[in-house]
Amino acid sequence: MGSFSIWHWLIVLVIVALLFGTKRLRNIGEDVGEAIKGFKKGMQDGDSQARLKADPPDEKPAASETKSEHSQ
Repeated sequence: MGSFSIWHWLIVLVIVALLFGTKRLRNIGEDVGEAIKGFKKGMQDGDSQARLKADPPDEKPAASETKSEHSQ
């Protein structure tokens, strides 16, 4: 009762293709791919928001404000 060989996996793949059809399997693959892309994008957005909260960018005064302060 060892691990499955390549022939076992090929037989399983053929049976699954016969049961569901290649079009449905392609749709499932596309859906899974879109879900993974959405998950990765969500993780990147979450990381960037966490970085902004942890280390907010320095606010530099506008050029007009610095000129008025120096002239006084």
